[in-house]
Amino acid sequence: MSDSTTAQRSAGNIDRKAYLVGSGIASLAAAAYLVKEGGLPGPNITIFEQDEGYGGSLDARGNAQDGYSMRGGRMFEEKFNCTYDLLSFIPAISDPKKSAKDELMEFHQEFFWNDRARLVAEGRIVDVANLGFSERDRLDLVNLCATPEAALGTRTIQDWFQPDFFRSNFWFIWCTTFAFEPWHSAVEFKRYCLRFTHLFSTIDTMAGIYRTQFNQYDAMVRPIVGWLKERGVIFRPRTEVTDIDVAFDGAEKRATRIRYVAEGKEGDIGLGADDLIFVTNGSMTSDTTYGSSTTAPVLETEKHGGAWKLWQRLAAKSPDFGHPAAFCSDIEKSKWESITVTAHDSTFFDLLEAFSGSEAGKGGLVTIKDSNWLLTVVLNHQPHYYEQPKDTWVWWGYGLFPDKVGNFVQKKMSDCTGREILEEILLHLRFAEKLEHIRDTSIVIPAMMPYITSQFMPRTGTDRPQVIPAGSRNLAFIGQYAEVPDDVVFTVEYSVRSAQIAVFGLLGLAREVSPFYKGQHDPRILFDALKMLHRS
Repeated sequence: MSDSTTAQRSAGNIDRKAYLVGSGIASLAAAAYLVKEGGLPGPNITIFEQDEGYGGSLDARGNAQDGYSMRGGRMFEEKFNCTYDLLSFIPAISDPKKSAKDELMEFHQEFFWNDRARLVAEGRIVDVANLGFSERDRLDLVNLCATPEAALGTRTIQDWFQPDFFRSNFWFIWCTTFAFEPWHSAVEFKRYCLRFTHLFSTIDTMAGIYRTQFNQYDAMVRPIVGWLKERGVIFRPRTEVTDIDVAFDGAEKRATRIRYVAEGKEGDIGLGADDLIFVTNGSMTSDTTYGSSTTAPVLETEKHGGAWKLWQRLAAKSPDFGHPAAFCSDIEKSKWESITVTAHDSTFFDLLEAFSGSEAGKGGLVTIKDSNWLLTVVLNHQPHYYEQPKDTWVWWGYGLFPDKVGNFVQKKMSDCTGREILEEILLHLRFAEKLEHIRDTSIVIPAMMPYITSQFMPRTGTDRPQVIPAGSRNLAFIGQYAEVPDDVVFTVEYSVRSAQIAVFGLLGLAREVSPFYKGQHDPRILFDALKMLHRS
């Protein structure tokens, strides 16, 4: 697009208003592109957020005295083209003279992962040179990748593979890297296999994984929010959008009014002919509950999160708006539990660095293969919080099977206090001699997340709405529960790609969405992946 065309396009959007429901990375990215590419004035853009803070699932909170907490941490890789496009014009939190993308890339050059203890069992590092595939497993995997999504339908991973597949080293590595469980969608599993074919040859060392220098809230959300506020974008916290009126004229759909509740009072906003609305439908971290070192989190089974309730109301208006029930109706299969540990000395870091052979920030994930809870822990580069004191260390872990009884602590993980979960981890790693010291110098905050892998639930091709539904003139869906062909949910890249599709599409911009990398079409990538499949 020429400079003159861009100027004309921007001038045409001076009076246009845009509203975004939710403040997760998809909404923040959409707002940024509305300003940068669409030319909308910042004060014409409003972001509604039900909670006090911003960032959605990219959260991180707390302090050294009371304990830090974060529900999860996201991994990146070289081909996240949408994400890097966004970060390329956002100033870094560590140095505003460089971009957030530059900060991430420079950090990766020094702190790239070389995992030497990817799997652990009986207190010893497992040799993962052999991924444990049978010939049947190899054929099943190749056949899955070649089967059209429509033919797979709602089949699960365990519908496709033999039971022995789920005892292979490959499965333990793959499922804990991406948080897959056997009952999840075979379609999503296939998408991951294709999307990350180029990472297959380094699956054991995780050498292709990138991380931000700090947690993603500090490294991404704070800089983007700051950039938006500098340009006058309006943030409305503690405001829940409860419904959106939609007018239907034949196949055409137009959102006409936003209905919300703020500070207990109902309100509404009429949408003009040129106004736009972007909806984050559904939330993987909705209704999260927290425990403490001495209490267990209580599972929340009632939907209080506005993202789910709003989507349910919209879905009732048109089948083109998707079917949320496919994702949020079986909490037992979509939940798991994470912990954030704030340590006031370095004992645990020292022990795990010595055990794994890797310093913090370079070792990657450590999965305890013989854990009933299937525990995984990671030592991130310190400080992991931007203002974290030097005498404080923060690490993170999670369990995929929180309703199983522990190997050492004879309770379900979901019933355990933070200290009990920490004890289970320490005994698995054979750190018993230092157990009391580590326990007494640590604050452990568990987080129970009812919908954390709901986006992996078996689904049909119409359960997620298109980013811009058929006939929609001004309404788009963004985030993890909007349909982006080929790309993989549970990634920042997916959310940012949905934002690009929505903004560029509704504004009619000539700008192309950032290219989608398909390594499975590169013969060299395929050859390396096949070698890894047959490695023994």
